[in-house]
Amino acid sequence: MDTETLLKVKNLNVSFPSPKGDIHAVKNISFSIGKKKVGIVGESGSGKSVSGRAVLKLLPPYARIKADRIEFMGENILKKTEKEMRKIRGTGISMVMQDPKYSLNPVRSVGRQIEEAYQAHRSVSKKEAKKRTIDMLEAVKIRDPERVYKLYPHEVSGGMGQRIMIAMMMIPEPSLLIADEPTSALDVTIQLQVLAILDDLVSQKGMGLIFISHDLELVSSFCDEVIIMYAGQIMEICSAANLHKSIHPYTRGLLNCLPKIQGNADFLPVLERDDAWLTDSFTI
Repeated sequence: MDTETLLKVKNLNVSFPSPKGDIHAVKNISFSIGKKKVGIVGESGSGKSVSGRAVLKLLPPYARIKADRIEFMGENILKKTEKEMRKIRGTGISMVMQDPKYSLNPVRSVGRQIEEAYQAHRSVSKKEAKKRTIDMLEAVKIRDPERVYKLYPHEVSGGMGQRIMIAMMMIPEPSLLIADEPTSALDVTIQLQVLAILDDLVSQKGMGLIFISHDLELVSSFCDEVIIMYAGQIMEICSAANLHKSIHPYTRGLLNCLPKIQGNADFLPVLERDDAWLTDSFTI
């Protein structure tokens, strides 16, 4: 295996049973992630978050996951037991969820929760765990980390809560971080701060990042590579630098729907979809 490749996914399919038959949320997608920032972009319901959760086996038991390969650091995740997956989650792959208020325990201080994430993967004393927690809070640009250590989730803002979640997921020192729309609930200035934190941590630690978002402009400015998804399938994979040169009609449609900062007198076009897109894929 290429030492720079962290994750390989080949022909991943995810479906959910329903009274009207199986719903295919992800259909035959393949991609690989190295030590770089890769964005997965698509409309709501395109399958991007389901794909990220499928890699970590975090979908509900009734979800049906099939793939030719889901390989992390040369190991086949599909054959891992739940006990073995718990060792991979954290030290191997961590995931930052979209909204911290649904991920943090409301009755425990944020410092204790970060400590717990560290002690779950390291045999260290409580004193060492606390020191690492304070250092990690400082690393995610939280002022007065010792004060914040003692706070409860309801006592922190949305932006600070997201930084706390990043600290919690980064403290076990994973090789790959999956960030599921970590900035969608934040205002623009806080978004940029969170992205700068992620960029610094990924660069310093030499890790990979999967950045899931619906914001095409944000992903193109932040990531090295972009995966475009529609209706559970990958439409194309291209470098972020070449995104605006895309020839795929779906990507062109998404780009055309973005408002331009200089503005114009015309209405923004409505994205028109074509079932023919689901039979082909593009790579540029």
